[in-house]
Amino acid sequence: MSATTQAAPAGVPSLDVDPFSTEFFDDMHAAHEVLREAGPVVWLAKWGVYGVARYAEVHGVLHDPLTFCSGRGVGLSDFAKEKPWRPQSIILEADPPAHTRTRAVLNQVLSASAMKPLRAHFTALAETKVDELLARGSFDAIADLAEAYPLSVFPDALGLKQEGREHLLPYASLVFNAFGPPNQLRQEAIERSAPHQAYVAEQCQRENLAPGGFGTCIHARADAGEITHEEAPLLVRSLLSAGLDTTVYGIGAAVYCLARFPEQLAKLRSDPTLARNAFEEAVRFESPVQTFFRTTTREVELGGHAIGEGEKVLMFLGAANRDPRRWEYADRYDITRRTSGHVGYGSGIHMCVGQLVARLEGEVMMAAIARKVGSIEITGPVKRRYNNTLRGLDSLPISISAA
Repeated sequence: MSATTQAAPAGVPSLDVDPFSTEFFDDMHAAHEVLREAGPVVWLAKWGVYGVARYAEVHGVLHDPLTFCSGRGVGLSDFAKEKPWRPQSIILEADPPAHTRTRAVLNQVLSASAMKPLRAHFTALAETKVDELLARGSFDAIADLAEAYPLSVFPDALGLKQEGREHLLPYASLVFNAFGPPNQLRQEAIERSAPHQAYVAEQCQRENLAPGGFGTCIHARADAGEITHEEAPLLVRSLLSAGLDTTVYGIGAAVYCLARFPEQLAKLRSDPTLARNAFEEAVRFESPVQTFFRTTTREVELGGHAIGEGEKVLMFLGAANRDPRRWEYADRYDITRRTSGHVGYGSGIHMCVGQLVARLEGEVMMAAIARKVGSIEITGPVKRRYNNTLRGLDSLPISISAA
């Protein structure tokens, strides 16, 4: 699909907005307001796709998977018309009934009861990490905390070998860049991808996974006949793609919020039971996962407009999460807010399958900060990391003091 401007369908507001440009990433909230106010459905002329940025329409699309399918790709590429850049995901890029079967397996492997035995270990490592950073005083909250902590717990929980873990973050970044259009971010990510893809393909095989981890549990489901032995490595791959970057960006967002809004840090310190909500509100407020596409399977009416079959619809999850039609004081970070219903992890049958792991990691890290950290101060320039799908920081220099 080319970047030539395409004429808007009759009656649909046409916007000259490129949601995959650095200009857009740099001033996203202003652009989101333009998208929301233009109408319930807009036409993005640069890429020839429909867009929805209001909460009601985004939520509606997410909850109608039969009309707005994922099997033709959740990026700009339409798999009915072009070959996927890698074998497509049997979770994210699948529709019922195939999706229902594979999803059931991951729901069991990553269930609430599967999280319980991990909590004490995840908590201990979060507290150790915060103690270590307090001793240093000044550090980069992205590399030294938001990346370092998930990398210290998640690969072990999955059952990965120690060597080669440096491929994990570049691989996940590649996956999320690849959902975008054929721009520089996507092209460069795919050009550099061969070693990362090779590492991940190898790690997903049964013989490379430690006993007792999530990966081995998935392979055991193949023995039980719930999935095939060919599908098992692809499901492990899904966890590798989605289980790390989203948590890294989520924890980074939460620390960034607490650094900018000291009154919220004070609230968290006075009531550490708000830890989970502080993380959840950061996911709403910053929306680490910003966008996903769906493809229409039939003609459908959306926001008062008729959309034909085979059209790409871009959902702006980040814009929906700050839609004033849904949220009071939408642009305020408030850790006492009722956050249920936000679409930071998606919603419906394709809701992020690793959300319980992410929420556990985010919660225990916020709880450790609540108990141990007295202040957080930004000490240098904050740098954003550009990605076609994810929103987060590349660098967040801070200093912290003990409570």
